[in-house]
Formats: sequence, structure tokens, C-alpha cells
Amino acid sequence: MCYNSVVSYHERHLPHWQPEDAALFITWRLHGSLPRIPAPIEHQSAGKAFAAMDRELDRAATGPRWLLDERVAQCVADALRYGETKLGLYELRAWVLMVNHVHILIYPEAELSRITKSIKNFSARKANEILGLTGQPFWQDESYDHWVRGPEELEKIVRYIEENPVAAGLVERVQDWRWSSAFGISE
Repeated sequence: MCYNSVVSYHERHLPHWQPEDAALFITWRLHGSLPRIPAPIEHQSAGKAFAAMDRELDRAATGPRWLLDERVAQCVADALRYGETKLGLYELRAWVLMVNHVHILIYPEAELSRITKSIKNFSARKANEILGLTGQPFWQDESYDHWVRGPEELEKIVRYIEENPVAAGLVERVQDWRWSSAFGISE
């Protein structure tokens, strides 16, 4: 636990806390995937607002769904692995690519802003190249993050991430979603 450790903090539109030695649950979405924040979400606690927004993203009723393109999904998955294995920015504990957003659970080895900037910039350039898009943003600027407060919460977040495709109705079993850390795991 992080009782006596250093906690870094920075802010853009959202606050970003990064305690030393704590896992981070990070979510980011495609630019334009939520045209506006629904009014009921604005007045909820951070956790409830995140869950409501994630349900809205899972519906993918508006905005781009570029992560359904296997070429784009592969470049994002490759960027996640590259950030871990080649850049040494983090240890990747769990991850999932949905049709319009990404969830990762990491043990960071660098500042959060460097991690998200590296993954998002690299994957956006590659994805825009694949899609033939120029001059428009690929990812939403801001990311949501939450530092994990203990082992029970860590396991709960792993389940949440890996079960997200099932909850969204994309597959019936977690191990069937190709773009997840649970892919291919036997029961």
C-alpha cells in the first residue's frame, strides 16, 4: 500500500494522482465517441459517473468505432505491448480494446502523462495512416485514471476489464474477445 510513498499529481480537465508503487486503471476513448456528457452523469460520484460513461461507451451508439477495424485494433494492441516490453514504461496487468475505448491496468514505471502520451500518440499516427485520415484527432485528449488501493480492488478491476466485452454483448465468454488480456485463456 502507499501510506508513506510519494504521490505525484497533475491536472488537465481531470485530476491525475499517481502514488508510487500503486497500480493504475486507465481508460481513454476515441475522439468524438461521446458527443456530450449526459446530465445525470455530471452530478454523480466519480466512480458512478465513470461506470455510467463506460456503459454509454459500450453501447457505441454515437461516434467512431474504429477499433472494430482489425488493422487499427492490432496497431493499438501492439502499442500497448511496445510500451511495456520495449519502452519499459509499465508492466501491463490487464487490458481490453472495445469498439471505441481502451481499458488498461498497469504497474507504472514512468509518469502517467508520459505513458498515455506515448501510447496514444504512436497508435493515433498509425491508426490514422491505416484509415487514411489526416488533420483530425484520433483519441480524446483526456484519459480517466484511478489508482488501485489494494489487492481486492486490483482483482475486481481485472475482472471488470476482461468482462467488459461480455457486458457489452460483443462475445459470450471473456476468452473469446481477441483484443483482451483474457483472450484464449482456458476455463
